[in-house]
Amino acid sequence: MTATTTLLVIAKEPRPGRVKTRLTPPFTPAEAAALAEAALADTLAAVAATPARRRVLVLDGVPGPWLPPGFDVVPQCAGELDERLADAFARCAGPALLIGMDTPQVTPDLLGADFHDCDAYFGPAEDGGFWALGLARPEPALLRGVPMSTPVTGAVQRERLVTAGLRVRDLPPLRDVDTAADARAVAALAPQGRFAARLAACAPAADRRRASR
Repeated sequence: MTATTTLLVIAKEPRPGRVKTRLTPPFTPAEAAALAEAALADTLAAVAATPARRRVLVLDGVPGPWLPPGFDVVPQCAGELDERLADAFARCAGPALLIGMDTPQVTPDLLGADFHDCDAYFGPAEDGGFWALGLARPEPALLRGVPMSTPVTGAVQRERLVTAGLRVRDLPPLRDVDTAADARAVAALAPQGRFAARLAACAPAADRRRASR
């Protein structure tokens, strides 16, 4: 990543009942929100450690103590996810890379994109979506109308880039945290992170609740 690139993180405020609802059960809404907060904190820490012209949190909600210094905070627009992603890119005047809050295993090395010999970066997610999208020249129309949260979301989005004549460089696939199985797998990839620590704290209570049923 060069210092001329804007890094965007699109996220929801980690409040019980609003985030990571697929983690309940086995986790309670409060535990799911705590896991979401830890995932977001790990993600923001990786972004903060990556050279960038600007770091922006595109947030649904209000910031909390989990937000490190050095980030501009802007609200998400209304509408479906494709519209919100498009609006995030519309705010950028130059090269930009956008990621979500669902891959706490992300590292600055993974974010080290350089647009000197490509027009776009694409990071596929193992569930068929994508965890990262970078555009040398942000064009919101490339995202509008892409079906979100489906098994073909990533394929459709990447095809949009190719059809537009962009030179696409692929990033390694990452696993999103959606389910308890995802959480365990991702925590194992980044055992020293906040997410892994929070999962270790939540898991015994979740196991006891399962055993009592």
